[in-house]
Amino acid sequence: MAEAHPQLLEWSAMADLIYTSNVSLDGFIEDDRGSFEFTTPGDDYFAFITGLERSAGTYLYGRRLYEMMAVWETDPGLRARSELMADFADMWQAAEKVVYSTTLEEVATAKTRLERGFDADAIRTMKASATGHLTVGGANLARQAFEAGLIDECRLFISPVLVGGGKPALPRDIRAELELIDEQRFSRGVIYLRYRIAS
Repeated sequence: MAEAHPQLLEWSAMADLIYTSNVSLDGFIEDDRGSFEFTTPGDDYFAFITGLERSAGTYLYGRRLYEMMAVWETDPGLRARSELMADFADMWQAAEKVVYSTTLEEVATAKTRLERGFDADAIRTMKASATGHLTVGGANLARQAFEAGLIDECRLFISPVLVGGGKPALPRDIRAELELIDEQRFSRGVIYLRYRIAS
């Protein structure tokens, strides 16, 4: 039996880069006022996404999303509200974080480093050495990852609302074939769709 080529073994061992996003039914991550209140999760959704992200080894963030998520470490009051929120806080704090920003002076959380520019090769290196999957959050950073061919999966939580405009969750100028590999329904009409980017 022929041995696998070393490059093929390296490729097969690479961690996935997954774009996870809450999105309106008409495809927006936030409305034209910058609000994403329509994505407020129910408890079933909250427990599911905590379990889903527990295998994430690294989060890649832009400044705005990082500052929004950092409260899961900097605000002890959040974890005190419920066991679900404490579980999410523990999960989030356990992962490494990389923040891409040209204006942020310092980070406010542990296990976090600051990068001034998006570097596709550096992310490929992270994918090759990661112990868990990588999650990219935020439409602008995800667009750069899509353009570089780095995204392996999209995990979308579709809320039953039309917002009519705002920031698109997915790039409007990139074509890709997707394979649906999982789906689930939650309370409040939210639907989870998991897509693999076709080779």
